[in-house]
Amino acid sequence: MNMFAIFSRQQVATAAVLGLGAVTTMATAASAATLRVTVENLAPINGGFLTPAWVGFHDGTFDLYNRNESLDGFPGLESLVEDGDTTELTNAFAAEEPAGVQATLLSDGPPPLEPGELTSFLLDVDPATNQYFSYASMVIPSNDAFIANGNPLAHEIFDDAGNFLGADFVVLGSEVLDGGTEVNDELPFSTAFLGQAAPNTGTDENGVVTEHPGLIPGGPILSTTDSSALNGLPLNFTGADFTAPDYQVARFRVELVEDVVEDVPEPGSILGLMAVGGFVAASRKRKQTA
Repeated sequence: MNMFAIFSRQQVATAAVLGLGAVTTMATAASAATLRVTVENLAPINGGFLTPAWVGFHDGTFDLYNRNESLDGFPGLESLVEDGDTTELTNAFAAEEPAGVQATLLSDGPPPLEPGELTSFLLDVDPATNQYFSYASMVIPSNDAFIANGNPLAHEIFDDAGNFLGADFVVLGSEVLDGGTEVNDELPFSTAFLGQAAPNTGTDENGVVTEHPGLIPGGPILSTTDSSALNGLPLNFTGADFTAPDYQVARFRVELVEDVVEDVPEPGSILGLMAVGGFVAASRKRKQTA
């Protein structure tokens, strides 16, 4: 069993201890540009969490999903949208994009990224073969809510001449998607981070990817006001209604690093011999508030 795939309250602390992972890069030392990729959870207090985000740089042909189509035709995404597990997606990307660069950004605390936190990582990318950026993360607690870009050309990081364009964008609550793989019953035993004890335990929906209708009003998630906490993580999701006006889920940034002072993965290497679910240990910071 992949410990990272289960985001129940009891297993978060255990999963954090196993935070070793892998990053795959294919850029050569001569052609590589060093990029800093950052994801920040913008949810309000008592809002939803985000599972460690998968990110990939590619040639513009890697399609994560299509609206109104089943995820059956998109290897790897179902386990992410149901359980936050990026293993299959990592394998699918490596097979389809052999020159691609990818990583799963894991904070150095408990795996879920809580409201107000950010995590970042440095990657070496070849501008000639990896012009475009894609991302995917599960919104928890939920049955199969997620955020990702369905258009592989949506985020152009380098133009055809190799000039850096970068990216800095916010994902709104209205952009949260329903994977269509599990019924949104929000039953604790089958809902990630609400009480689920094993992966793939939800009721099959056999549906398609659509805009998420939102969490059940007054349901098990939005009514959770447990005053206890696990490793500092509040278990109160009364602010997790991502259909609320102006709700912001996440911010993604891709920046060019001119002077690298941190350790950067060696080109073509895989870091972390004990790769568990494709997660990469990355820096975790709490957003400063005035």
